[in-house]
Amino acid sequence: MTSHADTSSAQPSGHSRRGFLRGAALAATGTAAVVGEAAIGRTPALADDNERSAGTGSWRPDATAEQFTLAVMPDTQFLYWGSQDSIDRKPQEESFRYIIDNSGTPDNNIVFMAHLGDLTQDADPSSFDEVDKAFRMLDARRVGYSVLAGNHDVTGDDSRGETPYLQTMGPRRFKRSPTFAGADTAGYNTAHIFQAAGRSWLLLALDWRTTDAGYAWANKIIKDHPKLPVIVTSHDIVASTYDDNVFPYESGDPEDNAVLADNGRRMWGSLINDNDQIFLTINGHYWPPGRTTKQNAAGNDVHLHITNYQIRYFGGGAMLRLYHFDLARNTIDVETINPWILAEDPGDRSELAAEHSRVTGPVDDFSIMIDFDRRFSGFAPVPVRPARPAAKQLVPGTQAYWRFDNQGAPGTSLPAGHTIRDLSGRGNDLTVTAVAGTASDALTWSADHHRDQPGHASLTFVGGRDPLHGAYLTTGDAAPLNDATFDRGYTIETFVMLPLDWDAGKNGWASILSRRGSAEAAGKHGENTDPGEPVLQLAITNNGREPQFNHYPLNNSYPTTNWGHGLVERRWWHLAVVNDGRRTKLYVDGAPVVDNPNRTSIGLSSLGLPWLLGGHEYDGAIDIVFHGNIGDTRIVNRPLPSREFLTA
Repeated sequence: MTSHADTSSAQPSGHSRRGFLRGAALAATGTAAVVGEAAIGRTPALADDNERSAGTGSWRPDATAEQFTLAVMPDTQFLYWGSQDSIDRKPQEESFRYIIDNSGTPDNNIVFMAHLGDLTQDADPSSFDEVDKAFRMLDARRVGYSVLAGNHDVTGDDSRGETPYLQTMGPRRFKRSPTFAGADTAGYNTAHIFQAAGRSWLLLALDWRTTDAGYAWANKIIKDHPKLPVIVTSHDIVASTYDDNVFPYESGDPEDNAVLADNGRRMWGSLINDNDQIFLTINGHYWPPGRTTKQNAAGNDVHLHITNYQIRYFGGGAMLRLYHFDLARNTIDVETINPWILAEDPGDRSELAAEHSRVTGPVDDFSIMIDFDRRFSGFAPVPVRPARPAAKQLVPGTQAYWRFDNQGAPGTSLPAGHTIRDLSGRGNDLTVTAVAGTASDALTWSADHHRDQPGHASLTFVGGRDPLHGAYLTTGDAAPLNDATFDRGYTIETFVMLPLDWDAGKNGWASILSRRGSAEAAGKHGENTDPGEPVLQLAITNNGREPQFNHYPLNNSYPTTNWGHGLVERRWWHLAVVNDGRRTKLYVDGAPVVDNPNRTSIGLSSLGLPWLLGGHEYDGAIDIVFHGNIGDTRIVNRPLPSREFLTA
């Protein structure tokens, strides 16, 4: 349906119902699903061998990959109008073929398909006979999918009783489906659990007019699965606020051009608002497509989307809205395609068909930023990795290991002269030194830390230049580390987080870790040599907050410089510098950076002077202090493989 609810096209049969317990248990909870006898319908026949092998692959979604796709198919009613002898299954079957063939692929990894209702135009049994034949392609391969009734499939609310829709697409159809989690007593509201990104996801497919009983069932399903993120699909939730002859760009904010319809307001109050697990709703029915975001009772975003293309060429041609979830990037990338047109030879496509092979407007092709861990933390918090004993981090060759847990309460200041012990036992203790005139809270304890950091604490440095201020730490004059040259290789690791107020002018080029002694004093000269810079510095540049490891090796009179990529603020990063005795590589979160020079760099030059944590000197004098947090820091006298990093 486009924008107004037309309830005249389908008649409920009015047959009586009685409830019974469905034998299978709800996934992961053991809660029995209850359906009505009218919901049983007929068991659909599986596709024959010819249909199974008609150029279609197997269903093989990757349930562990952090990238996966939810395929959504809106109103296909104009393909199925049996009373008018107007039936064409080919577009929908081509979309089904695309879904199957793109399950488990790196680019798509489609794990589930949700239909948004209005499968038919007239709710005629002959129309549903053809719908049944199309969906056999999915059943034959045990594809995970859901369907729901739209106003062109049924009339009234979910207490209507038996209908051709229920006979064809009711719960009994899903009894062999690995994702089916149950149905209500009426059979018009169903639950589905699919596996993706190493976790379970609950999708509710709700009738176009859900009763109080239906909402009670849906609330119980969510309650019985308290840790699962929930997607709600229905036919009628939000409606667009602009006309279809106006581009969303012209109507205002393309990210806010939909409002709750009457049925959507009831659903919001009865189900969505108080269930923080619901983070996304998708509906058809209305035209044109649109989207908006509302905050639920917990203060978290719920994204509400309309997807419907029945008014476009060939009734939409069974277009697919693809929701590409990327948990590594905390993003859902949305695109809209027509597999039926894309399957054609480009030379055979009409101009109109080519125009509709992909739809790229701002309500059809867009991205949503979601911090999944944070959004789901209220009901499924990410398990906190426990702190690991310091002794377990003292791998063979450890020369220094500094960590900051169990030494103070968060926010406690570290005064000048305070000592941080070297847990390696080699005597490379650190002592706090403050720039004259620095505030007492320039260096404090913090409980913040990288999620894979062994120690659950860090130091917060409030430093900078112009004017010079802050506090840093330094090894003692007699520390063994001062003379070490590491001519057989080394590994330097640390954890760092930059605050939102980090400023390139005030904080750029501050060192996380450095070594006293200038290049000139060490007798260094040649290309790229700055005579005043220290012989070693792991710093954050003023060019996009990029980490840089710049050092003067024993075998060259000029430096070797490794550059990383920009580090986002308010995110913890693990940095590792590894030298195998000949070449040096910089790693960010375990990944090598692009600017790792392929030149021989043996060891680290030394003037026998102290190391600095959070301090940087130029021409023999401190010129800037670090601004941000520094966590566990370790120096080892050999190259470590990533499996031995502090994050392992």
